[in-house]
Amino acid sequence: MLREIITRYGRRGLGFFWLIGEPLLFTFGVMLIWSTIKAPYQHGLGVAPFVMTGYMSLIMFRHLVSYSMGAISANVGVLYHQKVKILHLYLARYALEFAGATLALAVVYTVLYLGGLVDLPHDLGLIYWGWFCLFLFGCGAAMVLSALAMEFDVLERLVPVMMYGMLPFSGVFIMAAWVPEKYRDVYMAFPMPHAIEMVRAGVFGEFIETHYDPFYPLFWGGVLIAFGLLLIARAKEHIDAE
Repeated sequence: MLREIITRYGRRGLGFFWLIGEPLLFTFGVMLIWSTIKAPYQHGLGVAPFVMTGYMSLIMFRHLVSYSMGAISANVGVLYHQKVKILHLYLARYALEFAGATLALAVVYTVLYLGGLVDLPHDLGLIYWGWFCLFLFGCGAAMVLSALAMEFDVLERLVPVMMYGMLPFSGVFIMAAWVPEKYRDVYMAFPMPHAIEMVRAGVFGEFIETHYDPFYPLFWGGVLIAFGLLLIARAKEHIDAE
């Protein structure tokens, strides 16, 4: 993890701050744009806290996937050491992204609370659980895609496009309650909205209508991680650590 921090952010300038600063800049930027072009409240929800719960979730998921794609190529020399395994490279990046996104979420929440834009959380446990489920699902998706990218180079180019394509089904900018009831089951088949709905339910409480299964994203995260480990084991032959 320390090596990742140094190689990615360097020793000069703000350095490690960018692990937290990058999500902060993106989130506050989107909040500013939405607050300018939209009404202060959407469906009874404040724009700023709504963007916070959705966009911070998107940033963590997107960073988990995107930074996994180069985890092996950027650190392949470290695999020369017998005690360093491929899984260690992934775990280091996942831990850093989780820490950075979580700290950034805490900072954004504190700023909005001090500004009177959001109340104290109604259910911290639900926020923690939703955030953890999102992290686990993101790790699984990242592991599968990065393992496949080791065998199929073109996938590394397609992943950014896939990230944009999933936005309408991610729950980042809409609530499940806003989806017409006849389409809601199809929409909720994707695990990510469940996790984000839990985070929002923990933040806003009974003031909003939420729909989620607390174990659905956990299940799919476990399935993807298991599948990703199998793919990584198979992809080892494509890695040259010399």
